Amino acid sequence: MQLTAKPTLNHALLISICTPDFKGDEATESLAELARLVTTLGFKVVGTQSQKLSSTKKLNVLGLGKLAEISHLTGNKGSVEELDDLEESDVSDGLLDETDFDEIPSDNLPFQCADVVVFDCDLSPSQLRNVENQLGVEVFDRTGIIIEIFSRHARTRTARLQVEIARLNYVAPRLRESTSGNKERQMGKGAGETTLELDRRKVRDQLADLKRELVSVQDEMKGRRTQRSELFCVALVGYTNAGKSSMMRAITGSDVEGENKLFATLDTTVRALFPITQPRILVSDTVGFIKKLPHDLVASFHSTLAEAHDASLLLYVVDAADPSFRAQLDVVHEVLAEVGVENSKKLLVLNKSDQLSLEQQQALMAEFPDAMMTSTRNPADIKKLHKYIVGIAQQEMIEEEIIVPYTAKGIIGEIRASMSVTKEEYDYENIKLTVRSNAIDLERLKKRMKNL
Repeated sequence: MQLTAKPTLNHALLISICTPDFKGDEATESLAELARLVTTLGFKVVGTQSQKLSSTKKLNVLGLGKLAEISHLTGNKGSVEELDDLEESDVSDGLLDETDFDEIPSDNLPFQCADVVVFDCDLSPSQLRNVENQLGVEVFDRTGIIIEIFSRHARTRTARLQVEIARLNYVAPRLRESTSGNKERQMGKGAGETTLELDRRKVRDQLADLKRELVSVQDEMKGRRTQRSELFCVALVGYTNAGKSSMMRAITGSDVEGENKLFATLDTTVRALFPITQPRILVSDTVGFIKKLPHDLVASFHSTLAEAHDASLLLYVVDAADPSFRAQLDVVHEVLAEVGVENSKKLLVLNKSDQLSLEQQQALMAEFPDAMMTSTRNPADIKKLHKYIVGIAQQEMIEEEIIVPYTAKGIIGEIRASMSVTKEEYDYENIKLTVRSNAIDLERLKKRMKNL
């Protein structure tokens, strides 16, 4: 199976399977989110279809009537025989519900046949194979789409390794026997190996190599985090496209990439808070979350999310203009709990407030009195957030008086570079400095002063 769709495949039909546990607004919002995911890949959504079923686990994930309808919308390229007249039993047996038919938008008429079908659920390898054979077009499930987006957006070595491991774990059980050439290759004079067996062994070998390389990279990342552990660190966490990268640029003055797309940022970026403080405060932008985030991706990005685990303060950034942000926030809590981030100090940041009316802002602040309402486009909001971060960092610092003799060359410069000097007094032999800093830096300074 090829995970990456061909460039010519750019018209997508989205399929929602409604079950007793997944229906109503939840299903509607999830399908809308799938449309944004598919659009991120460059596809054009030409229509949606839905069906009510008791479960998504059946071998034939769609009923015959619905398959016939979808086959018509994809150009009748597969093995499904078109049914012009559906019998009454097809409607009453629960396989097909008349209310499940969604109209194709009028601007898509005359209708452009879909050449990609995307399911808003996970499909087993056999389900995926059956639907592709029946429809004759390329079929994706939700996990396949998300992994494809991650594959395209990964930039650093760490992110590429993590995504490729997740991709191969997804692809491995979906490998199929080639329909061309010999299905068996003779290995010497012994028993043969099918091409499918060889392909699967190749994937297993690739996974083993990638995992070894990732362990090495993770050790490097752990070393860098250890070096930063003495500084106050802030981690931006939240749902994909909540505005974390825009906030990162605003509070650090950096050029961190940010786009109005899902998963535009996969690589953890660390920058210093700006204007610069003493001691410095570091800010990290982490990968965004999404509903039904594939487990393999959560596992692969565990090391990246360690930035949030080690942070002194978590900023939960949400798109306050999105009516579903509460459900998105639940997803963030779940993923962070999965990687062991539970007891850190946190602040809910209601972002994109410029898209809300004054009444909406007041209602949200009444609902979330401990949150901070912000817009990255408003300098006053960014200044307020900067002040809050510095204030929290100051709470963790210790204030002490240090006496430095004039003969101690270079130490005063180092103190000013790494600590906050709140008071200084001069006499004939010494400078008396009142400094604020973390306990580790203060202890290191005291030991050095004793050796003068």
